[in-house]
Amino acid sequence: MNTCLPDALRDTRLVIFDCDGVLVDTERIGPAVVAELVTEAGWSLTPAQVRQRFLGRPESYLYEQVRAHATVSIGPEWLDTYRSRVRDAFAARPRTMPGVQDLLAFLDLRQLPYCVASSGSHERIEHSLSATGLLERFTGRVFSADDVPLGKPAPDLFLHAARSQNCPPAHCLVIEDSPAGVDAALAAGMPVVGYSGGPTESGSLAHATHGVIPDLTHLMDRAAD
Repeated sequence: MNTCLPDALRDTRLVIFDCDGVLVDTERIGPAVVAELVTEAGWSLTPAQVRQRFLGRPESYLYEQVRAHATVSIGPEWLDTYRSRVRDAFAARPRTMPGVQDLLAFLDLRQLPYCVASSGSHERIEHSLSATGLLERFTGRVFSADDVPLGKPAPDLFLHAARSQNCPPAHCLVIEDSPAGVDAALAAGMPVVGYSGGPTESGSLAHATHGVIPDLTHLMDRAAD
């Protein structure tokens, strides 16, 4: 496994987390919900196919693709249904990804700022963070694809988060679990760590500049070396 983690935090002034699949364990839930919805609309996809097509992409991209492939009429209310079903499914068993609480406590101890930059809507991000008890840690530091013209893999969202936190891109460290998110970080000129602790295979994140980790606490272990 490729890893450059001894240097990952050396020049970092801001850690930028993706939300789904990095902070909260939703990437096993969301694709199943989407697969059900698109199949109902006449486009038969499995959860694995949904994950491959849409992981890390903004909701606007998902909506455009569903409209293009559906055999029934799809309107803006489809996104409302999607958000509602994902929210209900996650509410049944909300949980953080392993090591999140320990890593955030470690960053707090080092007085290293962090934020969230996610392809989800503000409503979805805040619901996920609230359900897992993380929202207070990120108050005023939640950034959504809704805030920018183009979502991931474009660099807009990460650059917006960096500007809002007054941090140069080169001094940010992005933690991402999707190829689209890694691409966005690279396009923004930001160091990035791939996280394979969820359903994403490590090989699809191999282009991350600072390697791939299966456990978020590995950042703490390496920083202590």
